Amino acid sequence: MALTPKQKLFVKEYLVDLNAKQAAIRAGYSVKTAEQQASRLLSNVKVQEAIQKGMDKRAAKVEVTAEMVLQHWYDLATADPNEVIHHRRVCCRHCFGHDFEYQWTDEAEYEQAVNAAKAMAKKGKPPVLPSDAGGYGFDPLIRPHPKCPQCHGEGHGQLHAADTRDLSPKAKKLYAGAKYTAQGLEIKLNSQEDAWDRIARHLGMYKDELKLKGELTVKKLEDLM
Repeated sequence: MALTPKQKLFVKEYLVDLNAKQAAIRAGYSVKTAEQQASRLLSNVKVQEAIQKGMDKRAAKVEVTAEMVLQHWYDLATADPNEVIHHRRVCCRHCFGHDFEYQWTDEAEYEQAVNAAKAMAKKGKPPVLPSDAGGYGFDPLIRPHPKCPQCHGEGHGQLHAADTRDLSPKAKKLYAGAKYTAQGLEIKLNSQEDAWDRIARHLGMYKDELKLKGELTVKKLEDLM
């Protein structure tokens, strides 16, 4: 038996946003009974076939296959968030100085500190000049020295956001944008939990049933993504 005009309209509307209740309302069903009507329609084999046919036709237009969709979600789910943003422990100024003395980046930095100390000296008193016994060559990105007597191998924490232009293909799928807020830089990531959920649904790992209002129970359609 062919679909009725109303059922055809429901299929058309459902393919817009995959919202069954709203599709039923837009197709002309009563708002009060839309949820029940939607569940009834989705359990109709002919309606399911029409929806699947519409999905296949749409996918063919953009040359998207189920395997491509699944691969996208798998890449997102298994991407390493540390590629986008991570917290790291870095060394303190004493970690790699001679005899664990304060280490300067270079002579220019040391000279600036000396001049600043002279400028801050009180009138009539000699300035307390900083020492360069720790030497030069401080690298702020090295991991802490485990035997440093100043930081005890802890160094200090540092939040680092990567240059998103250099992310791997998988990490680029995880990255969802960034913006500056009153609290600083905010990095947004797509949900890996949602990605795993979509994969599980795609593979039919969920055997539960969806209970709608009115104690009406219908089997879930496969997630068509």
